[in-house]
Amino acid sequence: MSAAAAAATGAGPRTRHRTPLTVTALYGTCALLTVTSVGWTLLHGIAQPRNALAFGVLIAVGELARWGALPGEREPAPLGAAGALAYALLGQSAGQPTSHGVPGTLTVVVAAALAGAVPHAARGRGPTLDHMARRVLTVTFAAVCFQPLYGSGRFGEHIGQGPYYAVLLLLLLVLTALCDAVLAALVLRARSGHPFGPLLRDELRALLGIGSAVCATGAVIALGVAVAGLWALPVFCVPLLLTQLSFRRYAAVRTTYRQTIASLARATEIAGYTPHGHARRVAELSLAVGRELGLSGSELTVLEYAALMHDIGQLSLVDPVPAGATALLPVAEQRRIALLGGAVVRQTGVPATVAVVVEQQADPFREQPLPARIVRAVNAYDDLTGESSPASGPLSALERLRLGTGHDYQPEVVESLARVLSRGGPAPGGAG
Repeated sequence: MSAAAAAATGAGPRTRHRTPLTVTALYGTCALLTVTSVGWTLLHGIAQPRNALAFGVLIAVGELARWGALPGEREPAPLGAAGALAYALLGQSAGQPTSHGVPGTLTVVVAAALAGAVPHAARGRGPTLDHMARRVLTVTFAAVCFQPLYGSGRFGEHIGQGPYYAVLLLLLLVLTALCDAVLAALVLRARSGHPFGPLLRDELRALLGIGSAVCATGAVIALGVAVAGLWALPVFCVPLLLTQLSFRRYAAVRTTYRQTIASLARATEIAGYTPHGHARRVAELSLAVGRELGLSGSELTVLEYAALMHDIGQLSLVDPVPAGATALLPVAEQRRIALLGGAVVRQTGVPATVAVVVEQQADPFREQPLPARIVRAVNAYDDLTGESSPASGPLSALERLRLGTGHDYQPEVVESLARVLSRGGPAPGGAG
């Protein structure tokens, strides 16, 4: 049995839940760093306990402030992240040099993050291991770049405490943010199998939002404490808290918008025009294929919305299509339903590009934008694996798609679909 057959027929799901080797190595590295740092701190004690306590409280409060975090947020605890980075880049406190070093920094950050995460973990909504591992590695990276250099005295000799000092802190924070983006993309690559390039682009785009606020606040806190002491902590944390609140409101609006579109897409299922779960399956599988082909950001959003609403034109039909399988209809009828769907989509307020994808999903692939090519191929696959299809299963459905690559389906899209299924894509049609 081929890999595609094993995935599509459910013969190989047991391997999907194994922790990838890359993630296992990441966990092992973080565990080693944490144990080493805690052991060193137990032997030598905590340097400047007041600083450690103040930053520990800030980080713990930042973790507690993850209340209301939405699923999929890249940084659900921005205040905790900013406090951790500021402590890693703290060279002075009220004009006096600090000496907590790399092990002390990591010990305080890990202890505070775990303390702040306890209430969330008790409710089953604590930080994931991936998130904690990234926090440990990024803080270690920042501390290793700054603490030994500052502690040796060379930092003050060549740079001093003027504007070049602030520029260097910002540069180190940017490098740390890039390191975190690479780690996040590597973890997603290991877990999903999607290409690394588009995943990294998505992570870098995310840095322009809350990520830039985290970096700026981390630098300001480190500079403020160096001059004004620990009283600077509450003053410089307020802007980031307000930014976090505004960002979550915006994200909540977008989530509600997507839920509205998903509810509208289910109208064809409720009316009995399409099988239960068809729009959701097509959307999930289309997104997987889109990532496989290098789409990211707004392109994936357009693809998801179009895939959810690709069958909305069937609501205009007098007689329902058997099992909603438009892929089995004559081409002229497919185009008529697609145009009807595009007309409906244009009334919903979604971007016009979504309506264009819906309208062109039945055109020859050479005349389609890439999202329309993906929706057409994935919709046909789900239709061909449905209960009313003459195809005998996923392999037969893929074979029929390959036979249609001369005119109807782009070969690259079909092969990407096969690769996604070989890794265990969403269940085929008829699965409910």
